[in-house]
Amino acid sequence: MVACKAAYPLCPLCLATSRMIGCQSAAERNSPVKGRTFSIEDVAKADVDRMVEVVLQQSLAFLRELTRKPYVRNPNQLSRGGHTSREAALRVLFGPRRLDRLPGMAGRRGTDAIGEAFDPDFPGDRVQALAFGMRTMWIDAYNGKETFYPHDALDPQRLDYPARNFEIAFWKLRHDRDLTGTPVLLSNALSGIGDLSFERLAGKLIGVQDLTAQVVADRTNRHIKSVIQGVASRVFFPI
Repeated sequence: MVACKAAYPLCPLCLATSRMIGCQSAAERNSPVKGRTFSIEDVAKADVDRMVEVVLQQSLAFLRELTRKPYVRNPNQLSRGGHTSREAALRVLFGPRRLDRLPGMAGRRGTDAIGEAFDPDFPGDRVQALAFGMRTMWIDAYNGKETFYPHDALDPQRLDYPARNFEIAFWKLRHDRDLTGTPVLLSNALSGIGDLSFERLAGKLIGVQDLTAQVVADRTNRHIKSVIQGVASRVFFPI
């Protein structure tokens, strides 16, 4: 959870977002809560701008932890991606010099990269393809930015689609099988085998994105069109 700085003691949007995000993150359970670093540029920001930045930073942290968990259950994917360890793979995706284009993905990113993770003929690291697709899809929904000001025009419909695509991707994780009937990627199991916190992290990512899209819609006086398509159709929405 990211706390508002004392310079902004009454930021209801940040407070509501923090409550939804909850206390769990990629940090250790007993780690102290760290406040968001204040910059003089924050003076020009509205509450919504600061809230969007907090959401994006925390969501990327959630996504990093979500990526670590499939590597635990699918260690064979590390060698398929040429990685020596989980941390090495995570540095490629979430490190300070994270890539916008991944070798072996033929330039694919966003939903195209996510689709590769479930392609039976894909020869590479499926966990990496899934995480890279999700991260780039998320960033693209925010127009490629991680810092926001009142003049930045965010599209609430564009922010809503990642949540729907996450739902489809998580559905596919539970249901997609290869030609032998084996799950393409192991995540959770109804028998309780595996890390069930994967599902909780996925729910947080979807819930926070839904909240952000609605806040931006209210700010811009725009409406989010309801998505009729069900997750079982397995067709991702373009960002």
